[in-house]
Amino acid sequence: MINKEDYTRFERTRIISARALQIAMGAPILVKTKSGDPAEIAKLEFEKGILPITVRRHLPEKQ
Repeated sequence: MINKEDYTRFERTRIISARALQIAMGAPILVKTKSGDPAEIAKLEFEKGILPITVRRHLPEKQ
């Protein structure tokens, strides 16, 4: 499992934006918040580490 600190800024942006789109399309929200902004909700879920999203990295093989 990758810690949230181990993601690159590009992975972090992609994860949060994908989750914000899911929320905007009606996916259940996993945190209690008063904010109605999908991007803010996705950021909060990311910070709490409860996003239902997995990152797969394809790394080059060692020789």
